[in-house]
Amino acid sequence: MTILIAPDSFKGTYSAAEVAAAIAAGVSDGGRSATQLPVADGGEGTFDALCRSLRASPVSVDVVNSWGEPLQATLGLAADGTAVVEVAQASGLSAGRTSPADSFSASTYGTGLLIAAAVNLGAKRILVAAGGSATTDGGSGAVQAINENGGLGSARITVLSDVTTTFLDAPGVFGPQKGADPATVRLLADRLAQLAGSYPRNPEGVPRTGAAGGLSGGLWAHFGADLVSGADAVLDAAGFDALLTTADAVVVGEGRLDSQTGEGKIISAILERVRDSGRDIPVVAVVGCVADDLGSYAEHFADIYIATDAAAMRVAGKAIAAL
Repeated sequence: MTILIAPDSFKGTYSAAEVAAAIAAGVSDGGRSATQLPVADGGEGTFDALCRSLRASPVSVDVVNSWGEPLQATLGLAADGTAVVEVAQASGLSAGRTSPADSFSASTYGTGLLIAAAVNLGAKRILVAAGGSATTDGGSGAVQAINENGGLGSARITVLSDVTTTFLDAPGVFGPQKGADPATVRLLADRLAQLAGSYPRNPEGVPRTGAAGGLSGGLWAHFGADLVSGADAVLDAAGFDALLTTADAVVVGEGRLDSQTGEGKIISAILERVRDSGRDIPVVAVVGCVADDLGSYAEHFADIYIATDAAAMRVAGKAIAAL
């Protein structure tokens, strides 16, 4: 039996792989074996997690950023014809581009170029990690780029997200994070309402269509994209359920444990799978900090360790080995 270490990244400081390695070193210090499984939920780290699980090779593609400026992005291409595309690479936020005008003009055209490149490379299934976008264009830019470059052919798109926000709610929920002031949020909302009425299928009210500023809704409306939980998709690709059968403890982790952790995030997905397995094994959290509003959610964990650097993560791992 082994300890299954399945952390998310500590945003802006440690990648999921770095967190897993530090905790695993501590578990080894304590004389126990560990299986490292860095995970993500559709946001930061999802591209790396999927490429690792699918053994996808990196392919560099010339695209444009959210404001039409040239840049080189990377997609992952697996031997089975699966491609992995990360919205944040081509249509992500950029330092110095956070004004209301920037938030309105940001386009997903570059992400569409990445998707089109994947199709032209022979991909039949394209996984799109929707986190980290600067855009609220309803996916119109991506749709344009895909259609201008030959369309999808027989390829299928699956959009992975950690939110269930609907299409018309995207500007109000995410616009301020992308630099939109109240007036711009209203303009963005008007734009999405107009797009929704013009699309082949109306995404209004459909869960997850608001991810990446409505990109997921545009891909759903035009190409029939599947919209799924990023956490579940990552866990399935990594074979989490099979690894769980040989684990006698599970370690989860993220930068901040708070009331939102239970809302579509990777930790909640792992807790649900442990519960559904019927196995009575402890789940331990290693996190950067714990919010005051955590409340009864803390009861889901056998223990919670605070660790803000790799050394502290290693100490936590050694303590977990003694469970």
